[in-house]
Amino acid sequence: MNLNPARALFRPRILPFLSKSAVLPRAPSIAHVRAMSEYKLKNVTSLSLKPGEKQEVEVEGIDDAKVLLVNAAGKIQAIGPKCTHYGAPLVKGVLTKSGRITCPWHGACFSAKTGDVEDAPALDSLPVFKVVERDGAIFIQGEEATIKAGRRKPNVKTAGVEATSDRVLVVGGGSGAIGLIQTLRESGYGGRVTMISNEGNLPLDRTKLSKALISDASKLEWRDEEWYKGASVEVVQDEVTDVDFSAKSVTTKGAGKFTYNKLVLATGGTPKNLPLQGFKVLGNIFPLRTVKDTKAINEAIGDKGKKIVIVGSSFIGMEVANATASDNSVTVIGMESVPLERVLGKEVGAGLQKSLEGKGVKFHMSAGVDKAEPSGTDPSKVGSVLLKDGTKLEADLVILGVGVSPSTEYLRQNSVVRLEDDGSLKTDENMSVVGLKDVYAIGDIASFPYHGPGGEGKYVRIEHWNVAQQSGRVVARHVVNPSLKPERFTPIFWSALGAQLRYCGNTVNGYDDLIVDGKPEESNFVAYYTKGDIVVALASMGRDPVMVQAAELMRRDKMPSKSEIKGGLDIMSIGPPE
Repeated sequence: MNLNPARALFRPRILPFLSKSAVLPRAPSIAHVRAMSEYKLKNVTSLSLKPGEKQEVEVEGIDDAKVLLVNAAGKIQAIGPKCTHYGAPLVKGVLTKSGRITCPWHGACFSAKTGDVEDAPALDSLPVFKVVERDGAIFIQGEEATIKAGRRKPNVKTAGVEATSDRVLVVGGGSGAIGLIQTLRESGYGGRVTMISNEGNLPLDRTKLSKALISDASKLEWRDEEWYKGASVEVVQDEVTDVDFSAKSVTTKGAGKFTYNKLVLATGGTPKNLPLQGFKVLGNIFPLRTVKDTKAINEAIGDKGKKIVIVGSSFIGMEVANATASDNSVTVIGMESVPLERVLGKEVGAGLQKSLEGKGVKFHMSAGVDKAEPSGTDPSKVGSVLLKDGTKLEADLVILGVGVSPSTEYLRQNSVVRLEDDGSLKTDENMSVVGLKDVYAIGDIASFPYHGPGGEGKYVRIEHWNVAQQSGRVVARHVVNPSLKPERFTPIFWSALGAQLRYCGNTVNGYDDLIVDGKPEESNFVAYYTKGDIVVALASMGRDPVMVQAAELMRRDKMPSKSEIKGGLDIMSIGPPE
């Protein structure tokens, strides 16, 4: 992932999202309420953009300022030029003829007509500026600070909150929670909002923990404490121990009891350990899920030059290997024949392995772990990992990337709720828990029906950043207007490997063929995962914006077939989606 210091906020089925009619009228942006100034656009003399076309232009009179001219459903106007998530240039994204613009990197979507966020992972909206054509020149109307910022904060509505007893209670403080809370306030919810989290920090960009080993929570939190206060959100740092669904109350470890009208369970995942000798008792063996975990890993690495053994060759393991390889001796142990084989297939996985081997990472694949052995100098800490074939790997520290389980332990003894076999909660398209009234589940703990290409409504649990945040947005709009039907969006995720891996769709029902265009080992390819004649997912590196083009086509059931792709069709030749 291309890391950027910008602090704005993994999108994966097509998950439910609500129609534009769900958005209540919002106050105009700053650019529209302050005194307007006019600024000339450089080297633009006429407005000739067709629907779905866009052009990035410089703004004269403001240093280093640009805007993006767009034809949004027949109306030409200017918007902020960069995605408010990580600053991707929107001119390289996908603009539909109906006026929906998608970031080329991570799939954040905005309305090019209003600037509002439509899909995760962006939190701030885009400013919109009126365009004026006069005397052979083109001008925009707006305020200088807003033009330079290229973003606008959410317009939260909190009037009358203190006078009501109605409350939405969210248990969890991750991506889903921030998506829920912000959308509740943006959509005009006037009741109380309480967030209970046991992480010790405000909702943050968890993706940077494994991708960059950043451990300073203040650099990762999407919104600061003052924002939550301004949005009239009560933040409680505690652990939930019980839920009384009949009495509509939640009990915490600190002996607190909170009542609710609507309950949103968003407790995420718990990293798995290995039930093998040494792994539960020796020090310097770490999971990677929280800021606390990342701090401990960084402290153990210290001045670099350490022998790091990573158990697990899926995304967490591969990202940590990528982040630590330059200054340490890194070894990855995986049960598959190549890394990420289950998700991406052998050809792509082998290419990614070769790419990391070029950075010095060593791999032991198709391998089983036998035990962790203590260090000869400090028996309380790990000194090596022994494989089942007798291979001994010396280790100063071990990082576990062997998956997560839904964090629903607090519900296992509950007589009312029924957990699925994997510990998740079954929901409908609105993320309402099946069999419970006024209770929702989002993120890693939710199993929901997937209706994307090849999904056929099968229930799936997706551990993606974007899914969690987007499902929080779905719930918020359902709380505000239960009669609205959710729309769907294409799941997207990304990973900091090679030239940045992009992925959209889902293989919930598997895939039976893989079409690869390019060379994964050179971090330049597009891979189409197909089931029968249906393209159910796509992965890419170095080919932006092909992934988001596919996501938009999948969203509209317009993705070309396997036969067409094999026949040489380039999906970027299709032109802007409707």
